[in-house]
Amino acid sequence: MANNMQKRLMLKEMQLESLFETISAINANRSEEDLYTIYKLTLSSNPSITNLILYVIDDDDQGFSRFVNYGTHDDQLTSIFPPQFEVYDVSSKLEGDKPEGYEPFDTIIPIKHKNDVLAYALVGSTKDRDDFKDQGFTEALTNIILVAIENKKLARKEEVQKEMKKQLEIASHVQHMLFPKKLPYGNDVPVSVHASYMPHHSIGGDYYDYVPLSDTKFLMSIADVSGKGAPAALLMSNFQGTIRAMARRGTDLEHIVHEANTQILESAEGESFITAFFMEFDTTTRTLRYINAGHNPPFMYRNEKFERLEVGTTILGSFSQLPFLEIGEIDNLHQFFVFGFTDGFTETYNDEDEELGDDKLQEFLESNINFAQKEMHENLISLLNTFKGHQAYADDITLLSCKIDLEKLK
Repeated sequence: MANNMQKRLMLKEMQLESLFETISAINANRSEEDLYTIYKLTLSSNPSITNLILYVIDDDDQGFSRFVNYGTHDDQLTSIFPPQFEVYDVSSKLEGDKPEGYEPFDTIIPIKHKNDVLAYALVGSTKDRDDFKDQGFTEALTNIILVAIENKKLARKEEVQKEMKKQLEIASHVQHMLFPKKLPYGNDVPVSVHASYMPHHSIGGDYYDYVPLSDTKFLMSIADVSGKGAPAALLMSNFQGTIRAMARRGTDLEHIVHEANTQILESAEGESFITAFFMEFDTTTRTLRYINAGHNPPFMYRNEKFERLEVGTTILGSFSQLPFLEIGEIDNLHQFFVFGFTDGFTETYNDEDEELGDDKLQEFLESNINFAQKEMHENLISLLNTFKGHQAYADDITLLSCKIDLEKLK
């Protein structure tokens, strides 16, 4: 009797010391790896425990991975948590037939946070050391370790979210600084440009620009980068910087597009691409030159007819050398209207799962061609909001229009 009391007292002293060391390690902010090691050493030092595995849910919720492994069981057969064990939602004895390799285990301990299982501990015990068996301690220690590790994961996620928020704020600020601060606009000017920009989130992957090249010449562009968020916005910012720098150095349109393709490929390493449309017009020569790089073809209205500006090349950032490149050129222009847009506009769906599409956009432009550009854009956005019904915008939306009337130069 006295001997049994002494053994139980010794066991409790060992457990208290182990708990003290575990809590001290947690308070010292020891790594997850260290906590798993402490857990393994603590339980494996108990003579009654012959086998131990701790499976913990992956951060990406793809299943349970083995983080602690001790004992005589077959490591290969027990590397993956058996799905049939997921029926256990409280600490239980393993009953009935067990999967191959799991015969040495007699107890399963699910560790929960609210209603979600964070981990499963499998324990195998010897039959001749009942004096050292204490499932309550094993369960308590497992809970303490897993709660501490879960808190570390949550803290890490919070830090990541804070950093992402900071990056988004910086990217949003940079992006808005890079958009043209002022566009030439009005009913009495020979060159009138108007833009509407609706990012899907605080920052977007759409881009538009207007760059005066001389007193008589300008470059206008619209683009859409694949992907969303800060990476898309930063890639677009680099893209814009390349275009502006080269345009202001007097680089011709063809070389601008080739250089932009190289820059995108180097920056995104083939993981993102950009569709873009570039238009260059000279009020003296009255010649429009353009390149469509895989972008939704803008509408052009002249001589009371609509056409699409499709000539150019493929998307930018997918090929080290563009497989083809053709420059569209239209001469002897006095009055015309160009309307560019990103696919977020035409690929908006309504409650009946119908896409707005290019045809509806052209119908609108045909019936609103005599409106002022600002009013036209406002009416288009109103049309889109009515069309989509209860559906949310799925992408960034940019509208860019240019109206030329050289009669107003006189």
